[in-house]
Amino acid sequence: MAFKSKKDKFANLLINISQNLKEGADHFADYKLKNVSDLKVFSDKMKEFEHKGDSFVHEVIKELNNAFITPIEREDILALAMSMDDVLDGLEHTAALFEMYSIINADEYMLKFVDAIKECAFEIERAVDDLSSKKLKDIREHAIKIKDLESVCDGIQRQSIKNLFTVEKDPIRIIQYKEIYENLEEIADYCQAVANTLETIVMKNA
Repeated sequence: MAFKSKKDKFANLLINISQNLKEGADHFADYKLKNVSDLKVFSDKMKEFEHKGDSFVHEVIKELNNAFITPIEREDILALAMSMDDVLDGLEHTAALFEMYSIINADEYMLKFVDAIKECAFEIERAVDDLSSKKLKDIREHAIKIKDLESVCDGIQRQSIKNLFTVEKDPIRIIQYKEIYENLEEIADYCQAVANTLETIVMKNA
């Protein structure tokens, strides 16, 4: 069936989730950490994005429980909302790790991860907008880009950990950086899960 128009309440809620995710990813990527005190501000702001995303997801669940008919299958609406929420949760958790470990200088690998994730969030937002406009054929292109970016992140993770064990001598730093690399790669995996969900929706509704 697909969404009739952008006025559909589920379309609006999914758009809200995707826009909040994009804004959160942009903030995560663009915020400049100058000193340790900035980490608390950074982490708190990401927590705000995460709380806002949760409220949208709760609204989706409430509307699904009340709706007699939905524009696409209920489980697909919920899966899309939850998979986007996982991405934002991952970003918030990683911001908390930066604060916990007092890391203000992201290395080149972290920056590459974050650039790719920011681009994924942009593609997700565009795909959800296309879904609300019933441009199902265009969604596939965004999903492919997201999957390509996830593959890039796989490579970054391998390079980052190899470099970490080669150049870093402080065992505590190794543990901290490895955890952050793994979290960032996991966020890319969450983005791929969004792409998979979008492709499932296209396949069912084309």
